Amino acid sequence: MVNLDWLQTFCTLVETGHFTRTAEKLAMTQPGVSQQIRKLEQHFAQPLLLREGKKFSLTEAGEQVYRQARQSLIELAQLEQSLGQDDPHAGRCRIASPGSVGLKLYPISLTLQQQHSQLQIEYQFAPNDGIERQLAERHLDLGLMTRASTLPELQCQPFASEALCLVTPANCHDVSWDSLMQLGYLDHPDGRHHANLLLAANYPQFEQIEQFPRRGFSNQIGLLLEPVALGLGFIVLPLHAVRAFAEQDKIKIWPLETPIEETIYLVKRRYQVSAARIELLTHCFSQALQPT
Repeated sequence: MVNLDWLQTFCTLVETGHFTRTAEKLAMTQPGVSQQIRKLEQHFAQPLLLREGKKFSLTEAGEQVYRQARQSLIELAQLEQSLGQDDPHAGRCRIASPGSVGLKLYPISLTLQQQHSQLQIEYQFAPNDGIERQLAERHLDLGLMTRASTLPELQCQPFASEALCLVTPANCHDVSWDSLMQLGYLDHPDGRHHANLLLAANYPQFEQIEQFPRRGFSNQIGLLLEPVALGLGFIVLPLHAVRAFAEQDKIKIWPLETPIEETIYLVKRRYQVSAARIELLTHCFSQALQPT
């Protein structure tokens, strides 16, 4: 059976008319696009393209494959949508996001379930790589990621942004370089990435996070600010995780000269037609993530 991803790549190539633009659109390399086209030609045992330098045209077989592939991809997407009643207030929704975004959106999911008893929302807190893999394997309906997807079978679009915050104990009087060195750093799974983005933009002395004394580590998003509140060090976290912390009087968020925001991407399978309930969730999430 022909690989659907090869067909998706072929259709995109025909529609863009250019290998480079196809690679950019599908977040692939140009050799990767060429390889999938060759595999498709090997599958059908005949050429689909007439290559003329950097340009190409379709063979008769290529025309037939394109017409059938485009129609098949549309019909498959429509089939996914038509299976079952497309009620925006009923059905299963499988969502995943990184932890900070989840702290903001999961309560909204619960509120929707309270309002609509037939809505079943399964919300996972997961790293970007895990979200990407589960989407590709069709184990999720929708993902929110803090980087663009690299898989050709997925499509992503900028959806929102989230500020990164330098957070210290409440009794900290300044965030000079020397003060941060004395205070020490509290790490978490995305700590290096977040610190590199925010600290490098605001401190000329910054080269790597290992410059700071490491005071601890945790991978529990809801507990990352506990040691900060106890005066054990500073941390760099996305804004939603900071605002979700219950004891705001024990921590301090510092405005820095160069603010840094992390883009949040909406990711789903390419050619997927979203059910009405997924569109409802997407709209609610978009409203919740609007700047205030």
